[in-house]
Amino acid sequence: QVQLVESGGGLVQAGGSLRLSCAASGGTFSSYAMGWFRQAPGKEREFVAAISRSGGSTNYADSVKGRFTISRDSAKNTVYLQMNSLKPEDTAVYHCAARESIFVSSSWNRYDYWGQGTQVTVSS
Repeated sequence: QVQLVESGGGLVQAGGSLRLSCAASGGTFSSYAMGWFRQAPGKEREFVAAISRSGGSTNYADSVKGRFTISRDSAKNTVYLQMNSLKPEDTAVYHCAARESIFVSSSWNRYDYWGQGTQVTVSS
C-alpha cells in the first residue's frame, strides 16, 4: 500500500511558477510509474504529466507541454512537478498518482494510488 502526500500548491499570479512535490511512502518507489492529474471545479479530472519508473520516459498533456516539467528523486521517494508560465486556466486541485507498471499512462483509471491533492490558484 502506497501513501502519497502532495505539497507546494498556493496562490500565484499569471506568469509565475510553482513546484509541486509528492512524497511516497509504504511501497517500493522504484516500482511505480507516477503521474500528475488536475481537476477544476465542475470539470473532469485531467491528465497533466507522467514519468516512468526509471525517469527515462515522460509524457505531457498538450496544454502544459513546454511549461511544466515532471521529475523524480528516488533517494527522496518524491516526484515533482515544476510549473512555469502559469495561466489562470491552470487553476485546479493537483493530485499525484502511482501505478505499478513500467509504462507511463495518461488515463486516470490506470493508476492504483492517489494523493489527497494540493490547490493551485493562478490569478490574472
